[in-house]
Amino acid sequence: MASHNQVKPVSFLSPQYINGVYIPSGLLLVGCAIVKVEWLPYAIVLALALGTWKIFVNQTKKVLKPDVFQEFELKEKTVLSHNVAIYRFNLPTSNSILGLPIGQHMSVAANITQPDGVVKEVVRSYTPISSDENYGYFDLLIKSYPTGNISKHMAEMKIGQTLKVKGPKGAMVYTPNLVKRFGMIAGGTGITPMLQIIRAIIRGRPKNGGSDTTEVDLIFANVNPEDILLKEDLDALVKEDPGFRVHYVLNNPPEKWDGGVGFVTPDMIKSKLPPPAPDMKILICGPPPMVSAMKKATDSLGYEKPRPVSKLADQVFCF
Repeated sequence: MASHNQVKPVSFLSPQYINGVYIPSGLLLVGCAIVKVEWLPYAIVLALALGTWKIFVNQTKKVLKPDVFQEFELKEKTVLSHNVAIYRFNLPTSNSILGLPIGQHMSVAANITQPDGVVKEVVRSYTPISSDENYGYFDLLIKSYPTGNISKHMAEMKIGQTLKVKGPKGAMVYTPNLVKRFGMIAGGTGITPMLQIIRAIIRGRPKNGGSDTTEVDLIFANVNPEDILLKEDLDALVKEDPGFRVHYVLNNPPEKWDGGVGFVTPDMIKSKLPPPAPDMKILICGPPPMVSAMKKATDSLGYEKPRPVSKLADQVFCF
């Protein structure tokens, strides 16, 4: 999938303003002064008006509304496997961003015909794999199921059709150095909120001009090797950043597999993730049975008991 990231103005001395406002305005004024000095006042007014308009349209615009569903057009679909794809949706302008804080998610809605023939609006929560660093679009990684509602609807969408979205929502809002260490446990598409946070941490490293020194250890569980979503991206991040480590777990591993085998166990958690401490968090996201099992496992290892609905302050946070 091609990237359409754009560099946006960060100051009034950015290249966009110099090349798009100051130089053209200067040329207009100089030209008028040479050709007919009497036109100079009108040229100044015109330069100010056009410059103001240019600055306004170049400002970043947050799109999401927490209480109102908006429709976004499907622009591109990248198939990763027989039932997994990345769906890219257009935002209203090339300067638009979702306005989704790192760690939060959004509601996706569609009118689905039920088995009894009744059309019902179904709402599900999803975390984009893109972020507010991406302008003009957002990406959703979706695994479709034959019996699914939204996921099946997404798989059947055609380019140009629209999806209803609102947000942001959720208790997790990541800020740099929120904790010293994260231990993450993800299953299947539960990797999406983890990846969003991991990318934000690595973007914010001192070598990239930030201050984030958070260490991250991820256990990523799947059934088969081909089910490991975005493995190339994760492996590239591991190679790029020594503060990020990933341990893959498979139910059906191939020959010469050096990762974990079976279900995620308390022993795996104890071996791969940080021990209980005031300056760490465990993040969990995956299928409900897995989340339930991981809650019990972390509780048995001495982490703070997870709440039914997680809060930002919790030591064990479940998406």
